[in-house]
Amino acid sequence: MNERQHHREEVKAGERFEFGKNWNHFLGSLTDEHIQYAETSFLEVLGAHSIKGKKFLDIGSGSGLSSLVARRLGASVYSFDYDPQSVACTRELKERYFKNDTDWKVEEGSVLSEEYIASLGSFDIVYSWGVLHHTGSMWKAIENALLPVKKEGLFFLAIYNDQGNKSRRWTKIKKLYCSGWPGRTLVKSIFLPYIYGISFLIDIVKLRNPFKQYREYKKQRGMSVYHDHIDWLGGYPFEVASPEAIFHFVREKGFVLENLTTTNSKGCNQFIFRRTQS
Repeated sequence: MNERQHHREEVKAGERFEFGKNWNHFLGSLTDEHIQYAETSFLEVLGAHSIKGKKFLDIGSGSGLSSLVARRLGASVYSFDYDPQSVACTRELKERYFKNDTDWKVEEGSVLSEEYIASLGSFDIVYSWGVLHHTGSMWKAIENALLPVKKEGLFFLAIYNDQGNKSRRWTKIKKLYCSGWPGRTLVKSIFLPYIYGISFLIDIVKLRNPFKQYREYKKQRGMSVYHDHIDWLGGYPFEVASPEAIFHFVREKGFVLENLTTTNSKGCNQFIFRRTQS
């Protein structure tokens, strides 16, 4: 069974969320304004690091938005994803903005395949933002993702924060969402009104415009609030890790931590590592 067939069987068995399907819907509403906000957020993540002229590997390219921004900032980009529809989304963005560009390559591939990763060569920057916790084998995915980082190269990583029992409850909710249309309908009918209702009430109590946050949500990495919520509710497989666990694991592979942004919520802890040993 090849990877595309395996992906199809996982979705059919309720073991995997169709991330690419969600990203395809997102691309229908993507504007130049979204892309500009995504670029601004990307530059904030980079900090003092420039990617112009660098080789950039996007592991789990999803919608293709991060790859697009990296290419706009002057990097040569290699994008891959396990989800065929995510690959199609990334190719669509390349077709829209960098048609026939030889410095941006897009293909299907799995970060869990060490053979595939080894075939890619080395990169100045390896980027995997909110992806590896959805592979079903997070620690193996992180270990493989480190392989193509060249010496003195950078590894950009975002992984869901470990919230203990809360994370375990969310794992069950996400699995229910992916179990079929009854589970999906139940989860959406319960949690979407709850998410939007609580947010609305908080804004009213604090005398804020309750619609402003939705209009301005695209300033967060150029994303869509609705598609992000669907990604959160259905994002399965789902694994989490504490900042300390990620730090110790990656450090032992010959990396040093350059930057860290943590969260106390259900979001991601964000890391920038530099490889110091071959």
